[in-house]
Amino acid sequence: MYYFHAQLNIHLMASIPQKVVDRLVAGIKKFQPVLAAAQSHDANESDTVIIITDMLSEIFGYDKYSEITSEKCIRGTFCDLSIKVNEVTQSFIEAKAINQELKENYVKQAVDYAVNGPVDWVVLTNGILWRVYRVIFSKPVDHELVVEINFLALNHHNQADLETLFLYTKESWAKSALSDFYDQKQALSRFSIGAVVLSEPVLMVLKRELKRVSPDVKIDIEQIRTVLEQEVLKREVVEGDKAEEANKRISKAANKALRNKVEKTPVREPSDNAVQNPQLDNSAPSGTAIPASLPV
Repeated sequence: MYYFHAQLNIHLMASIPQKVVDRLVAGIKKFQPVLAAAQSHDANESDTVIIITDMLSEIFGYDKYSEITSEKCIRGTFCDLSIKVNEVTQSFIEAKAINQELKENYVKQAVDYAVNGPVDWVVLTNGILWRVYRVIFSKPVDHELVVEINFLALNHHNQADLETLFLYTKESWAKSALSDFYDQKQALSRFSIGAVVLSEPVLMVLKRELKRVSPDVKIDIEQIRTVLEQEVLKREVVEGDKAEEANKRISKAANKALRNKVEKTPVREPSDNAVQNPQLDNSAPSGTAIPASLPV
């Protein structure tokens, strides 16, 4: 599974410095044969970590001696690698041998480091596969795969591949590129879209359009909601923790927009003319014609 910027219609290339683009291209060319050779002779974890450290320095741009820390101690346990930018730890990296499968329990181990950090991002990698996770500080703590890269499958001519690599570079942190990517991925997730489709404004639009098609048929919003939930949308989209979280996020955004609209709506004070002249009184009984203007 890949989460490329091209899929989400994000175009970073214009904002990526040319020297970074050149570094990414050179890194792909250099390390693809290195990784392939390591894979063929089944490099152990220690040897793989050496390659990963070189990749972090030569491709992703971190200073090997001041920004990449190995065996960082976190409450008595040791994380394989950590990344620090401007004296702030940005992510923890759990590294495995090059041919080792990246299992779910390894992710949980890295997330535990992040919770005790605390750090928002963790990476699980064997040098070839790079999986970047966002740590979600909820109860219980959760994590979400945001980016997955198969380094041997990258094409240095492909803009989307370079954009994806850029997300984890040193320069990316200053632009908040990884966080922005995550935010857009969330906004376009099936759970967010499902929550929007089932929201009251969208259901009202659907009702209106259906009435145009079948003007003589009685249709109410709850009928539309039921059909969407049971026959149109997948069950996993409208049920479960992620669906509930999306519903809360959509409702919160809608309530905020409503509050802002109310706050920005000007309060009309009655004019002196309206008070002095009963013909301009807006409290006239229903059906009473109020002249648009008074004779001079």
